[in-house]
Amino acid sequence: MTAASKPSLVVIGNGMAGMRTVEELLKLAPDLYDITVFGAEPHGNYNRILLSPLLAGDKSMDDIMLNPREWYVENGITLHAGDPVISIDRQHRIVRSQSGIELRYDRLLLATGSRPFIIPVPGHQLPGVIAFRDIQDVETMLAAARDHRHAVVIGGGLLGLEAANGLLRQGMDVTVVHVMDSLMERQLDKSAAILLKKALEQKGLRFLLNAQTAEIVGGQQVKAVRFKDGSEIPADLVVMTAGVRPNIALAQQAGLHCDRAIVVDDTLQTYDPRIYAVGECVQHRMATFGLVAPIWEQARVCGAHLAGAGHRRYVQQATATKLKVTGVDLYSAGDFIGGEGSEDLVLRDPRRGIYKRLVISGPRVVGAVLYGDVKDGPWYFELIQNKVDISALRSQLLFGQALCVQAA
Repeated sequence: MTAASKPSLVVIGNGMAGMRTVEELLKLAPDLYDITVFGAEPHGNYNRILLSPLLAGDKSMDDIMLNPREWYVENGITLHAGDPVISIDRQHRIVRSQSGIELRYDRLLLATGSRPFIIPVPGHQLPGVIAFRDIQDVETMLAAARDHRHAVVIGGGLLGLEAANGLLRQGMDVTVVHVMDSLMERQLDKSAAILLKKALEQKGLRFLLNAQTAEIVGGQQVKAVRFKDGSEIPADLVVMTAGVRPNIALAQQAGLHCDRAIVVDDTLQTYDPRIYAVGECVQHRMATFGLVAPIWEQARVCGAHLAGAGHRRYVQQATATKLKVTGVDLYSAGDFIGGEGSEDLVLRDPRRGIYKRLVISGPRVVGAVLYGDVKDGPWYFELIQNKVDISALRSQLLFGQALCVQAA
């Protein structure tokens, strides 16, 4: 097949979801398409999950690169980095980029990811108020750490705590402001959240829980964060980590069917059969996605369908979360809240800083929260995913896989 006669695949979004899908496609059909990738950032594809270690100084830019520019050349892929697509003409099957490039497609893959949610309080547009989403944000934080002292992180979820830890490691005084009464409430129960807060306070982080931000104060630069109760704390840098929203503006403008995100079927196809979508910008059977495991699975399924080997279907699975803060071991998986008829198995060892909670429904584990000792996390996750009958192991379950194997 000559280059001229190859069908054209255009990928909008040069992040982890889009490039993983391209890698899966290349494994199955390396010469099927003429592939062009448009990305908003002026880099190759990097591991966004490793932005926290990059900020903390544990990783370099080279360490976090997944697909450097040479990879695109080696695979015959045209990369337009730093040149996002600004419109899609579905009728003529043409995309248009910011720099004016127009390109026709036979298949289109949307991997536009998500945008950070910036709380629209007065002062949110001041210099020094940023998100924690890309390399540029990390560079802004590192520059602030060199010249300034006070950092405030708004949002006590996974990302907020990783940002706070990185800034602390760079020598800043860091306060984490969270609107809820416990940290990481989506991944942790209250007991584990209390242990986590204590461990992070010992490292030097400060926390304001149940705190509602009313205003970000400043003139030429941010100076302080003011709360609903009138109190305020100094801030030279404010990092917003209050969640993300699927980035669907381009899809909406093109008239694709969107709800909270771009609606896809089990093959990751949108309502336009020529257009697929993967990653944080998609909605599949009412769910949206932010963790890497489901997105890798989406990439595998979508890559197969683009390759014409489409017998796979995307099936949602339980997910697991690990916190990337040096010296803090934390793991949660599945449904850790439980429902009617579920039971908790709990092990507490405050002296050793260990807490384990397994949620059991009938003869199966449906959720797990581990703090301090997380080595059995992947095993519990396997039990959850595979719906294993644990009736015979129940009395040993909290003590981990090794003991259960002996007992069996």
